[in-house]
Amino acid sequence: MIDTDGERAEWYFPAEANAVRTARHAVRETLRAWELDSTLGDVTVLLVSELVTNSLRYASGPIGVRLVRPRLDDQDPNHPPALLVEVSDPLPDPPTERAPGPEDEGGRGLGLVACSARRWGTRKGRAGKTVWFELALPGE
Repeated sequence: MIDTDGERAEWYFPAEANAVRTARHAVRETLRAWELDSTLGDVTVLLVSELVTNSLRYASGPIGVRLVRPRLDDQDPNHPPALLVEVSDPLPDPPTERAPGPEDEGGRGLGLVACSARRWGTRKGRAGKTVWFELALPGE
């Protein structure tokens, strides 16, 4: 189970070409407001861009993006606090990692998520799926 108790920001974007740019901007501004932009901004924006691009490529409905910053009080020492990022779309099929060739223009997004995130995964929803990842908060 993923703990989602803390500050939250959530958006829904239509499956249109400007969704990636708009999602990047919304995530960057939220991280700036939470004073996390200097440490987590670039990697978070990159990974959100990759996942929203995947949603645009394969799904035809709205794309949800959610950030959850946990409260720092009452933390479980076995699970240090992390920024939780979720990207949801109406396509029920989970994404599949693949090994792109050197000339391939795509196919690297999930690999970037796997290499950059502390943990990541997918889960089914009532209508579609969510791809989530965690990034360690500064000092962890």
